[in-house]
Amino acid sequence: MSQMVAVELEVPDDLARFRLPAAVDARLQRLLDRQDRGQVLSAEERQEAEGLVDLAELLSLLRLRAERAAKTKPRAGHE
Repeated sequence: MSQMVAVELEVPDDLARFRLPAAVDARLQRLLDRQDRGQVLSAEERQEAEGLVDLAELLSLLRLRAERAAKTKPRAGHE
């Protein structure tokens, strides 16, 4: 069973910050490319790839929710 937790975060103006850093994303892509070519990843590499995918998905979700919140937030002087 899942639980819902509400957390208030100060959202940066630059929503692009809700992405994996370039070097981390490149590492994830290398691991996924190796796997796609049929190369067997070690247990450590598989865990690393799974963790990075989970993190990328979380950051994407945060970015989408922040974008949605920014669209619905009243602008100053327009409340």
